Amino acid sequence: MAFPLDQNAPKEKIKKKKPVWREWLDAGLFAIVAATLIRTFFFEAYTIPTGSMEGTMLVNDYLFVSKLAYGPRVPMTPVAVPLVHNTMPFFGGKSYTDAVQWKYHRIPGFGHVERNDVVVFNYPCGDTVISEMPEGDYYQACREIGRESIMNQYKIITRPIDKEENYIKRCVAIPGDVLEIKDARVYINGQPNVLFPHSKLTYLVKTNGGMPALDEDIQVSDNTRPRPGYLSYNLANDQVELVRKASNVVSVEPMIEYPAGVSPSYPRDWVFPLDTANFKWNRDNYGPLTIPKAGVTVNLTPQNIALYRRIIRNYEGNTLEEQNGKFIINGKEATSYTFKMDYYWMMGDNRHNSLDSRYWGFVPIDHVVGKAWFVWLSYGEGGMFKDMRWKRLFHGIHSLEK
Repeated sequence: MAFPLDQNAPKEKIKKKKPVWREWLDAGLFAIVAATLIRTFFFEAYTIPTGSMEGTMLVNDYLFVSKLAYGPRVPMTPVAVPLVHNTMPFFGGKSYTDAVQWKYHRIPGFGHVERNDVVVFNYPCGDTVISEMPEGDYYQACREIGRESIMNQYKIITRPIDKEENYIKRCVAIPGDVLEIKDARVYINGQPNVLFPHSKLTYLVKTNGGMPALDEDIQVSDNTRPRPGYLSYNLANDQVELVRKASNVVSVEPMIEYPAGVSPSYPRDWVFPLDTANFKWNRDNYGPLTIPKAGVTVNLTPQNIALYRRIIRNYEGNTLEEQNGKFIINGKEATSYTFKMDYYWMMGDNRHNSLDSRYWGFVPIDHVVGKAWFVWLSYGEGGMFKDMRWKRLFHGIHSLEK
């Protein structure tokens, strides 16, 4: 017996198969969103571009930076091209718009920045750059040839904090520490800081004639001005004794270009706070200097204001006027200032070949990106296929600095 079909029964919907281009588009969008979330909140790839961290980190070390170590920083410039830092590849131009800006906020992480951590952060003086020379130092260029000359010759652009260039250095001092450098040796709170085996310094080497017989890894430094009768070598700490033991070596001593109490003659050699009248400091003899800490109050004087101008104006968003030795902050006369944020002191391990806090000062906590984690790829000048550094692959930073 046949039963009639129920004309009111719901008909099964027939799903249309997506075209191939749509499947690829969906997969691509998912991958971009997932990669952006991972890059923002978990870890990010970074490449060592210069030798400022030699020999702990080497040029062409590819490493991952942990965002969870100090807590992920919520993007302050949220409208941007995914997976691009600040400049569009190939075409140039900004990869973001600063029309929308969010205040600094950090999600709690596993810990805080500690002394001797290797840290990636946004370059504090990277808020203003010369468009034609984006990797140069705008403020240094202004000191050397004048701000008006720079403004007349070049296009100047400004960048929000999270779109400033990324730098990597070692944090040698944390908030509240007293830092001092004596003959190129760092002291924290009166005690000598840790000397890592691969950290480098330029040394003057005197021989009794000819070149010393040394390993091929130890090379004459070509970017220093040695004294007559000496050779200059950029040596790691674990190489110094090897050089001293060479048969024709008479003496090995650190190259100290300026003694304590002497400011450099040339603007390119000036150090923070760039006030040679009140601070007779240089790269090898510096401080003592107390690193600012949130909630701590300092007295302001015409003699010390150079230390804090940038903190008050640029980093903590106040207005500052100076009139006849008096200070007007946010329209009110002030004789003191209370810090809103924590600050850090960052230095490169290659001490005589590093642009670091000695030249541009404190690094605010809102500039901190993350902690260097481990190297996943590394190769030398010969390229990836000819000069792979196999022994460095998948090694954590702490193992590489030993």
